[in-house]
Amino acid sequence: MACSSFIVREPSPCKWREIFGSRKLYVEIGCGKGSFIIKKALKEPEAGFVGVEGQETVILRALEKARAEKKRQEEGGCLRSLENLRFLPVFMDGMENFFEEESLEGIFLNFSDPWPKTRHEKRRLTHRNRLRDYMRVLKRGGAIEVKTDNNALFDFTLREGEAAGLEAVRLTRDLHASGLPAAAITTEYEEKFMNKGKNINYVKFIRP
Repeated sequence: MACSSFIVREPSPCKWREIFGSRKLYVEIGCGKGSFIIKKALKEPEAGFVGVEGQETVILRALEKARAEKKRQEEGGCLRSLENLRFLPVFMDGMENFFEEESLEGIFLNFSDPWPKTRHEKRRLTHRNRLRDYMRVLKRGGAIEVKTDNNALFDFTLREGEAAGLEAVRLTRDLHASGLPAAAITTEYEEKFMNKGKNINYVKFIRP
């Protein structure tokens, strides 16, 4: 993998305080080619953002995008652009191995693999076991935000969120007709589905 200042190669739960200081911390699990997390980091420079992606060829694309955007910002006079962004090249399993307890403000799950076969449901990133794992590192009042084009996965996610003890505070089956703030920043998949007229499901869970 190409060397990059955006990559965190030896992550540890306390690493993020060294990198981001006292910034609020947000994580996207399965960040893909990085469009969403880069936009979030640009929009909220006062917060820290971590994109997690285990597929090496995919995260390389995210790194290329981040480097290109940083260069573009610097050419425009913004010399400290994207200092609040890092990428973690892993398949996330066991959040406490990577983040401190109750350290995250929010987790984003955008267009995760639906694993449609019933026997594979425990692999879904919104299975109750996964959600409970996320909750260990999420602050009280912190959010898990889910976007998906897959209606069956969305129904599953709502059931699993309730089973995990999360509170759904915002919910829509047509995000871009809802007026919700989550529609403002899109992923690559989201833009593709929008162009085809496909509805985008969205839910924001809060850890009580």
